[in-house]
Amino acid sequence: MAMSTSPTLFELPFFALYIGLLLRLAWIDYRCMLLPDNLTYSLLWSGLLYQLCFIPENLAASVLGAICGYLSLWGLYWIYFYWRKCAGIGYGDMKLLAALGAWHGWQSLGWILFTASSMGLFAVLISKLLRKKSISLTTTPLPFGPYLAIAGGSAGWIYSSFPLFKELNFLL
Repeated sequence: MAMSTSPTLFELPFFALYIGLLLRLAWIDYRCMLLPDNLTYSLLWSGLLYQLCFIPENLAASVLGAICGYLSLWGLYWIYFYWRKCAGIGYGDMKLLAALGAWHGWQSLGWILFTASSMGLFAVLISKLLRKKSISLTTTPLPFGPYLAIAGGSAGWIYSSFPLFKELNFLL
């Protein structure tokens, strides 16, 4: 969500939609381990439309962000599938990362994935410590959507509040 210092009145519906969809997707994935296409596609298209209407110079980076976001997790899916002979990530996660790429551009994908993965790993480790032997770190499914949503939402807030932070994207 690369925006100027404060959003205009016309940008606010886009931001409300962005936040609302992220919250809804995170909740559904947490409860059902599912990211519905109608919500992930709405998030993706609203991100591209936002870029087109308000920051057209970022549209190419957003389209590339959507493509790279999807393909990065798609590649990871197939590597894991050939290694373990089972799915390790859902297609909804791929679509959600594509939508976040559309909103934030390809440059943000490294931070979003790093943050989401770190939060997911931390949550699993805490869960393992609290539940002791009742969960397996290698076979217990983890809804990744909530962590992607938190990482994407925080990236939007950080980039809008601290524009210089975006220049650190080269680190990942």
